[in-house]
Amino acid sequence: MKLEIDPNGVWYHGSNIIFALLREGSTVTQWRELAEAFSHQPTMLGYDDDGTIFHNGVEKGYLFEIDEPIMMDVDIYQHPRTTMDKNAEFLTKRPLKVKLIQEL
Repeated sequence: MKLEIDPNGVWYHGSNIIFALLREGSTVTQWRELAEAFSHQPTMLGYDDDGTIFHNGVEKGYLFEIDEPIMMDVDIYQHPRTTMDKNAEFLTKRPLKVKLIQEL
């Protein structure tokens, strides 16, 4: 599956806890549904070529939006050990402010 990054697009993080500052080394993505799936803390997650995501997570989740500008290779970088397609997940290089946008 081909994922394009919008330099001015929204970045998301999914978690099962509420906080205001995302730690360095955390995963972010522009694929909202992927962040939503990760919020449920699955031990298994995958997706089909059409973007349909499947996982076994059952925890209550929270969807966050990064609440400050992000620059590629300055604030985030491609996850070096991902098993997903290019541009699916990135890691943070520094703490980032977030805002809670949805309880899942």
